[in-house]
Amino acid sequence: MDETSGADGGAASLLEASLALDSDGSRIAQARHLTSAFLTTARDDHGIPVVAATVEIVQLIVSELVTNARKYAPGPTLLRLRATGAVVRVELWDSNPVVPAAKPHDPERIGRHGLEIVRALAQTVTVEQTPLGKRITADIALTTATT
Repeated sequence: MDETSGADGGAASLLEASLALDSDGSRIAQARHLTSAFLTTARDDHGIPVVAATVEIVQLIVSELVTNARKYAPGPTLLRLRATGAVVRVELWDSNPVVPAAKPHDPERIGRHGLEIVRALAQTVTVEQTPLGKRITADIALTTATT
């Protein structure tokens, strides 16, 4: 994990961690572990308020994004976690330029609920095409979940 100063070079600190992922399915567990360790460090070492339920929510969001990237993007993936103040940002870059679309509500559909789950749990979700694929960004409040 890296700690750097804010964009203005001032006192605002930014806590960041990243993980390069390949097509190995074990990376999903590694991404979840990184998320838990990152949020624990943010809370214990940097005094950022993180409630326990938020750790589980962010791990679920990371799992869904990494799983979808592994399933639909042929190349490598990069996961980045950034904590600033009361928000954690999850960013996932993958090599598939296709912007995912949430499916219509269908309680009988099996699977393909990942984007719906991410959108339901995050404050904001954005998807941007990049020169090499796309970036999905999800912002999650660190203190709004109840323990």
